[in-house]
Parts: sequence; structure tokens; C-alpha cells
Amino acid sequence: MDLKCIFSLVIIVSRISLSFTQNVNVVIQGSTSVAETDDNFDLKKKVLINAIKAFNSLRIKVGGSLQDQVVYGVGEVKNCPNFMKKEGSLFGFSQGCLPVERWDELNNFFNQTGVNVTFGLNALLGRNESQNEKGLWVGDWNSQNARDLMKYTISRGYKVDSYEFGNQLSGAGMGARVEAEQYGKDVIVLKNMVKELHPYPKTQPKVLGPSGFYDEKWFNSFLEVSGQEVVDGVTHHIYNLGPGDDLNLITKIQDPSYLNQVAQTYRGVFNIVHKFKPQSGAWVSKSGGALQGGAKDVSPTFADGFWFSAGKLSFGGNYALLKTTTFISNPDYYGSLLWHRLMENIVLAVTQESQESNPKKKPGNSIIFVNLLKDSSFDVTLSSYEHHRCNLRSTDAAKPNFEFKSYLHREEYHLTALGGNIQDTFDIPAMDPKLVNASTAISVAAHSIVYETIRDFHAPVCV
Repeated sequence: MDLKCIFSLVIIVSRISLSFTQNVNVVIQGSTSVAETDDNFDLKKKVLINAIKAFNSLRIKVGGSLQDQVVYGVGEVKNCPNFMKKEGSLFGFSQGCLPVERWDELNNFFNQTGVNVTFGLNALLGRNESQNEKGLWVGDWNSQNARDLMKYTISRGYKVDSYEFGNQLSGAGMGARVEAEQYGKDVIVLKNMVKELHPYPKTQPKVLGPSGFYDEKWFNSFLEVSGQEVVDGVTHHIYNLGPGDDLNLITKIQDPSYLNQVAQTYRGVFNIVHKFKPQSGAWVSKSGGALQGGAKDVSPTFADGFWFSAGKLSFGGNYALLKTTTFISNPDYYGSLLWHRLMENIVLAVTQESQESNPKKKPGNSIIFVNLLKDSSFDVTLSSYEHHRCNLRSTDAAKPNFEFKSYLHREEYHLTALGGNIQDTFDIPAMDPKLVNASTAISVAAHSIVYETIRDFHAPVCV
């Protein structure tokens, strides 16, 4: 099968200068693969259903900040109250309940839209907050309510792709935390329960965790305790822009140093997964740029596209891809949809020849250029290393082909803010690409995002 590939580059410049255009040459190494990526309200609203089905294949996580305060209205749970504001409680809310009728509605919605479901389980049930240390929850996890939910789900023929254990309980936690050793023991209990209730490996849901911020010591202890073949995906969260109420957020989102901070987290998670769980993978299970629901004047605007949280389809907070009142798409929805349609698994190595710019690789099967500067544009030319043979000598691999003559056309998508205002919440028109002569330079305007697709580029590593 001829896999589509990823040529990805973010043009980021750290100093602001007078308005001018820079020339940049990008070299695609078609014989080099640097990574691979993973494929994969009113629930009757047609606009919501269509927004999800447009992705064709989408993963939806049910959970979030309040999931560790949710009980499930099945089994022995007869009283099923809604969440209520409660001062002094975790996140300021009382314990709430997921009624079985709502679980039925959700699963009908999942079946209709064809999504893969990750369900976030309550990992604090049965525990109590320590009297000696605020925020630390102690004791063993009570798994009975989760067991009852799984048994009901199986009896109805509902499909859950994976269960994620708790939300932001790792390290220092977010409101609440659990010691790594205790969390590791409880994940073993969850894994054994999943295996018992789903005895056939091919239909067995995955077990994910810890679904929190990366803390090297905590993650290390957790994975040592849980051991091999327990966690199928090591999940972590990315909110590298800080709290949403930061008045300087619009500046941060245009600062490459803040956007690059996440690279250190990725390296840490990759290394620890490689050490303890080589058979599993590293997953980003939550991301929104800014914490605490995002920022109302930044997260739902075009500016958030520079941070680019591809694939997040949130229905709450300021970073939702759809407006919570009208379900009209925010600008990030279109960026996520383009990423999903154009990018695939294999990540190719790319380099660029310019002292003013700094390349950053991103996954996909096309090229994405993100220009953070408000007063400088770029003209980018493409070249590739010799790629017509799979077994290249090291000397051959260093020969770039600057002409790119064999490619007649490329498809371009240019995303810009209306009137140059990157905090505007405008509606982006239909996403039909421009067909451009492949030999011409790619014009990347100031404060813009550009996607490029070259349909007839075949790299050996992708075959």
C-alpha cells in the first residue's frame, strides 16, 4: 500500500522586524522517516453530527475535570443526582451521576457518528482525602461501580475502545492527586477486570493512564509498579501556554519559545515509554493550549491555530471547536479538519535553509507552514533528496534535487484572519484547495497558516 506521508515544517521567527519577505528552501528527505502517528450537548443536532462525521474517523474521550466525581447509575446505584455547586469540594462541585438513560443516548450517538470511544473512569471512588496532606487522596480504588458500568455496556452491545483511569492525578495533580505506587496497583486491578469481562483479546478495550501532566519521578514509579502488559497507552496532557486567565496569552501564543516547550515533555514521555512500556505508545489524551478552559479572547479565535491542537473536538470551555450555543464552528475546527484530511502516519525528516527560521516537524501527509510574524511573509521553495531508489548510499542521500520538475501541481490551503485580526471569530469558507504550479515558490503571508499537498510525491519509506 502506498502510504501518504508527512512533510511538516513550522516557520517560526523569534525576532520582529520591519515588513519584508524572506526566501526559504525546504528539503524533504523522502528516504528518511523520523516518526509515525496513530490513525485513528443535544446529541440529535444535525450540525453536531455532521461536524463529527466530517472527520470520517474520530476518537472521542468522555471525561475531563469532573470525571473523578462521577458515579454511574447502574447496579447498586439507585439515586442519581446531578452535579451541584458545593464550596470546599473538588473543583467546587458535589459528586454527580451519569444516568443509564444518558449513557444509552451517548452510545446511540457514538454508533451514528462512527467514532472510537475512550471513557474516563472515576479513579477516586473509594478513596478519601488525606488528613495530613491537602490534595492527596489515599486508600484503594473501589472498582465495583466501574465493573457494573462495563457489564451493562457489554450487555447492550456498546463498544468502548479504551478506558482511561482518572484525570490529572499524576505528580502534583490538579485539585487532587494519588501516589504513583497506589495508582499503579489500582491500574492492575482495572486491567484484570477488563480482561475478565472481555476475554477475547481482539475485542478487549485498552487500558490507558495516567492521563495527567508529565512528572518523570511519578511516571517512573507508576510504570515500575504496574509492570509489563498492563497499560496499553501512556497518556499525558499538554497545556504549555499556562492558565487561560493570563492577560499575556496572546503574546505567548505568538512566541516560539512557549510553543517549543512541549518538545521537552514529548522527549521525556517517549524515553520513559521506551524504557518501561515499549509495546505500548505515548498518547496525548487532553490538550487545549491554555489551562482552565482556555481564554475567551484567544482560544476560540484564529490565533489558537498557531498553537494548533489538531484533533481536539471539545464541547466545553473557551477552547471548544464548536460554539456551545449555536454549534457553529470556531476557526480551530477547520484547522483540525484539514490536518485530519491531509496528514497521515509516516513523518518524514525535513530541513530548511535559512538562518532566520527554525524548523519544527509535525505529523501529516502534507506540509504545514505556520507564520507567527505579523509583519513578515516568506517565499518558500521545495526540494527533495534523491528518492527514486529505496537502498541509497550515504553519499547519494545527501544530493538534493532542487528543481522539483517531476511534480506538475500542488494543492494549497491558506488560512488567514479576516482583516488581519487574529482574535476575530470569523467563519472560514469552504475548504477547496488552489491548484498551483509546483515549480513556483510557496507564499506564506504574515500571520497565516498554509497547507501544501503534493499528490504524486512518492517517498520510498512510505511504500
